[in-house]
Amino acid sequence: MKSFAQSLLGLWRELGLNQRVSLSIAALVVLAGLVSLVVWSRRPDYQLLYGRLGEKDTSAIVASLQAQGIPFRASGGSIHVPADQVHRLRMELAGKGLPTGDGVGFEIFDKGQFGLSDFVQRTNYTRALQGELGRTISQLEGVARARVMIVQPENRLLLTEQGVKPTGSVFVELSTAKLELEAVNSIRHLVANAVQGLDPDEVAVVDHKGRVLSEDLEDDPTLANASSQMRYRQQVEEYFARKVESLLIPVVGIGNAVVRVSALIETEAATLTEERFDPEGQVVRSQTSTEDTNTSIESRRGGAVGVSANTPDNTPDAPEAVPSITNEQNRKNHTTTYEINRSLTSITRTPGTIKDLTASVFIASRTTGPDGTVTPRTPEELDSLRRIVLNALGVNLTPGRTLEEVVSLQETAFHVPQVDETMEQLQKETRWQGWIESASSYVAVAIALAAFFIFYRIVRSQRPEPVPVELLAVSPSGPGRSHNGSSALTAEMLNELIRQKPNNVGTALRDWMGSKRN
Repeated sequence: MKSFAQSLLGLWRELGLNQRVSLSIAALVVLAGLVSLVVWSRRPDYQLLYGRLGEKDTSAIVASLQAQGIPFRASGGSIHVPADQVHRLRMELAGKGLPTGDGVGFEIFDKGQFGLSDFVQRTNYTRALQGELGRTISQLEGVARARVMIVQPENRLLLTEQGVKPTGSVFVELSTAKLELEAVNSIRHLVANAVQGLDPDEVAVVDHKGRVLSEDLEDDPTLANASSQMRYRQQVEEYFARKVESLLIPVVGIGNAVVRVSALIETEAATLTEERFDPEGQVVRSQTSTEDTNTSIESRRGGAVGVSANTPDNTPDAPEAVPSITNEQNRKNHTTTYEINRSLTSITRTPGTIKDLTASVFIASRTTGPDGTVTPRTPEELDSLRRIVLNALGVNLTPGRTLEEVVSLQETAFHVPQVDETMEQLQKETRWQGWIESASSYVAVAIALAAFFIFYRIVRSQRPEPVPVELLAVSPSGPGRSHNGSSALTAEMLNELIRQKPNNVGTALRDWMGSKRN
């Protein structure tokens, strides 16, 4: 070790001023780099503990971390802690009920409270339900945070207003530019199914930009709105397109058919009432029969019977005979009433009737053989495919309308990306990413070794320049002077030169030996 230090010291003495400055700067740079690498490698790896936190939750979690003396980084509602403590801290904070999220959940009932009125209990339940729904909606992709407001009618014994239904509104703060309609519809149904008697159409969803996201999803049975018409038409076209593609895929293969269907939808509501009379179709409505009988008989009364009756009697007190009349009459009446055949037809046409369907189909060219030779399909094969599509649509050809007008089918070459190359590229990128992650922990050691190697090469490159052997300036009477007065190099002189300048002598001897060999 001592000899190595002496050699380094001797090398330092042999260097010039410029070489010493360059070597010192290089040594300082290498030393600073090594120190920076050590500090960087010893820095803890921070990972996300919780993200998208509210101000209240962020303050509570930061206070808990500060009380435990755990380093952290908080920015924009996100808290990062050392990677080796993420899972432990999550369990500890969950035991403390953190994060609570926006609003109050059902934990409001964890503590027993006595003496509360029924109104306070119902209010707490509504608050808890709103908080739980807000937390659940915040977990959706594209939603940063959400708040739910529910309005329920009062539960009274005597209802003054009939037909009052609960309503709900949801305010969402988006983390993306737009929220898909499927996500908005899921929010509406999530809130509606959590509240008794709430209809999805009664839930309004509004974002932080003031846009009503649920406006286009309201059910309109009459298709009076343009958005309802377009949505219904899109659903019909997508249904028939999937139906046709499911028939073509077994024939032409997966990814070899593109189908688009255009539907003509009836959007007007109409009511048709038709009344018809058929004189030939008479029917008996009622029959009436009337029968009258009348009988009349005339007869006389008075006088005695016999001779005395035929003898004139002039007695004034004798009674006069009174005639008796009896009438008898018979009458029959038969009345029949006929009704003319009458039919009344009432037809109500609601919007949504499919009036017409047309389809446009692209199919990929058929390839055969290992070299991928393209074999065009015959007109008969194309015509049979058109009929398959026509039957799938359920359209009947009317007179004067051809099959090509309903189904436009064309065979063309598809541009298919090279799946093998794409998969190979993905595998290569994944492999490189794995290697980088594995080697990230050894980067500091590798850079330190590289810096030490560079420093070693710099030191090795700073070699003394070759110079000729310098003779000692000795006096004529000195031991180095020969008897004949010449200045020849003797062994004593060489030893003295080696003791004074060993590097120069070694360089000179190597150069001299090389020149002798040549």
